Amino acid sequence: MLEERLKAKALERLGRLRGVRRPATEDVFERLAYVFPRDLSVAGYPREPRAAFNPGALLRGEKLLVFPRLVFDYYGYTSSVGLFEVGVEELLSGSLSKPVEARILLWPRELWEFKGCEDARASQLGGRVQLLYTGYGYHRRGEGLELRWVQGFAELDEGLREVRRGFFTVAGGGERLAPRMKDSALLRFSGGRAFLLCRPTLDGLQVCWRAEADAGSLEMPEESMEPVLAHEEWETHVGWSTNAVQLSANEWLVGWHGVLKSDLSYRNGLAVVDGEGRLLAVSDYLLAPKGLVEEYGDRPLVVFGCGLARYKELLLWVGGVSDYAIGFFAAELDKVLEKLRWLSA
Repeated sequence: MLEERLKAKALERLGRLRGVRRPATEDVFERLAYVFPRDLSVAGYPREPRAAFNPGALLRGEKLLVFPRLVFDYYGYTSSVGLFEVGVEELLSGSLSKPVEARILLWPRELWEFKGCEDARASQLGGRVQLLYTGYGYHRRGEGLELRWVQGFAELDEGLREVRRGFFTVAGGGERLAPRMKDSALLRFSGGRAFLLCRPTLDGLQVCWRAEADAGSLEMPEESMEPVLAHEEWETHVGWSTNAVQLSANEWLVGWHGVLKSDLSYRNGLAVVDGEGRLLAVSDYLLAPKGLVEEYGDRPLVVFGCGLARYKELLLWVGGVSDYAIGFFAAELDKVLEKLRWLSA
């Protein structure tokens, strides 16, 4: 079976992928601001959000577009993807004004996302905006329905109006699989193909992969998929966290997260990959939950960075805070890159 072959490939590479990181945390990011659910004024919908977290981000000039995961109910915990914008200079000067005007951009409309649209990563490749997000919903299995998540994709025009949405599948050996997959990042489009980083769950195994997909059908050939980053012995799993930021002609910076076995905290690092997703450099943990506001929430001990942006000499990281709020973080890009270790070929 296709899923079994992919898992076998990951297990065969696991030993070679480990040993590139250390269990060390050097938090180099300055805390700029927090946005709590009460700070958002959501237009066009009659309820107030109970949680706003895990936001994608996209820089447009001096404005940072933020795509938070919004939850309005307590029992169902059904998510949508919202949108608001903030001025970068306001963030840097500590003068962010509140309340912040927001709206809902994506909400569940398909069976495969019936239980929620979650954790967006935003990119702009060409004239359109691409959002990768987790679609959590139902899939046909025999005569019944199976509840699981898939890697959703939404394309927006320049006015941020939806053009299409769908989810990624894997094809190989005459099979087509919609794996449990989330935490992905687009690198680039070329010749009708999308080059991306992805994190499928294969019979419980979660490692980070690179892949290619047909940009139209969102189908990934099995042979294009290669594991590139694995959890270390002190972690339960790793995943890609953010969109990719292009550094040079063939280098992209992307965030990743690891979950520690010792306390189940989410901690974040950075990696550099080439245009096909091969791992070039990686850091240890550079951003971790710190203090009451970040450590205590609906899911404690989490900073989960979904949005990455380069602004002048700074790297901006926008992240979810313990599954209830949004944090804005910044560090000098040059100092961050000094923390990465370059891997030999």
